Amino acid sequence: MGESLTIIIVGVAALAIGVFIGRIALQKVNKKAEADLEKKAKLMVKEAEITAESIKKDKILEAREKYLKIKSDFDEEANRRKNQIISNENKIKQREAKVNKQQADANRKEAELDSLKENVTAQLEIVKKRKEDLDNKVEEKVKALEKVANLSANDAREQLIETLKLEAESKASALVKDIIDEAKLSGAKEAKKIVIESIQRTATEHAIENCVSIFNIESDDIKGKIIGREGRNIRALEAVTGVEIIVDDTPEAIIISGFDPVRREIARLSLHRLVTDGRIHPARIEEIVAKTTKNIEEEISEIGERTVIDLGIHGLHPELIKMVGRMRFRSSYGQNLLQHSREVANLCATMASELGLNTKRAKRAGLLHDIGKVWHEEPELPHAVLGMELAQKYKEHPEVCNAIGAHHDEVEMTSMISPLVQACDAISGARPGARREVMESYIKRLKDLENLALNFDGVNKCYAIQAGRELRVMVDAESVTDSKAGQLSFDISQKIEKEMQYPGQIKVTVIREMRSVNYAK
Repeated sequence: MGESLTIIIVGVAALAIGVFIGRIALQKVNKKAEADLEKKAKLMVKEAEITAESIKKDKILEAREKYLKIKSDFDEEANRRKNQIISNENKIKQREAKVNKQQADANRKEAELDSLKENVTAQLEIVKKRKEDLDNKVEEKVKALEKVANLSANDAREQLIETLKLEAESKASALVKDIIDEAKLSGAKEAKKIVIESIQRTATEHAIENCVSIFNIESDDIKGKIIGREGRNIRALEAVTGVEIIVDDTPEAIIISGFDPVRREIARLSLHRLVTDGRIHPARIEEIVAKTTKNIEEEISEIGERTVIDLGIHGLHPELIKMVGRMRFRSSYGQNLLQHSREVANLCATMASELGLNTKRAKRAGLLHDIGKVWHEEPELPHAVLGMELAQKYKEHPEVCNAIGAHHDEVEMTSMISPLVQACDAISGARPGARREVMESYIKRLKDLENLALNFDGVNKCYAIQAGRELRVMVDAESVTDSKAGQLSFDISQKIEKEMQYPGQIKVTVIREMRSVNYAK
């Protein structure tokens, strides 16, 4: 029992000593840790102080640079403004000097003007005095002459007028004699003109032969379809083709009348397609006529190509080929223009070969000599000069161009081909039955009639029909009102009366049609 107590006490004592020793050791560890922390803190403080010092120096340098830059900008701006002020001051001084100089000049000129005014006033006084002296001397001379001649000034004036009157009558008589002589020289030409106009008024069979096409139909029932309700189909067809459609009692036939053969052919083919198709109404008519017109243009090109191939002409411009094809539908004094041009081309080639000239070039010039007659714009130029300009435009040889322009002596001939073309043109036109001049003048009058109306504002299309006895004018509905259409008809008729010569009377019909078109999509 006592030993156990002793052991316990010894154990407790040992434990207490261990605890005490551990506490002492812990305190030493804590003191060492605190010393380390304190050392680290001092190092961190020192590093922070170093970093702060570095940042402080950088900021100071940055601030100093900004200050220097601002100061430099300020100095630069100050110098610029200073220089501008100095420049403005110099300009002001220069302007002041200029104004002072101008003022001095103005003062000097004003003084000179005053001096000149005084001199002019003095001169006017002198002139006035001299005029009075001269008038007095003239009056004295007149009185002296009247006294010597026993004739007053008024009597002398009347005698002078009578003398001048007799001289004027003598000159007028001589002028009238010259006019009469000139009229005698041109009398044959005027007589031919009168005869041609007289024949034109009675050449109905001739005009029908050259201005009418017949469209044959299988039965008269088709006529009703072609006419349409209240004649609307006929009106639509005439409006888009420019010909007159005559539906009368002629059995199984419709007459297409118009001076332009191209228009008549378009109308004939369009009627054929419409009758074959069976659908005949204004919209369909416009569609078919548009397609037919395009086909005719293609046919014209094909005719031109066949012609140049037949004649052995190569390298012709496509536009000139089209003009050659268009000759097929034109006539010159009643002679088909394409046949005439082919004749001239072959004659030129034959003569050129006999004379040892360039055969191909002569044939080319002969074919193209009348291309000015088929140019669609028809400017105010002779057809020979116009043809020459077209040939030059499409790079034809200068000899060919000169032959075209000189075949009616509008330009001077510069090569041997030119008189050759002129001679062959005369041969082809002068052979018996080749030409009918009345027909040519008739067609020209109708074309002039159409062109006259087309010059008015608002006119879209114009067609001469019924052998030139009626002129149908299509106007733009937006620019020409109903009231203006009536005035336009009157104005056109008055201009026709003043500028044209024609037999009988011409009916001017102005057509104004309003269309509203929309599309459902």
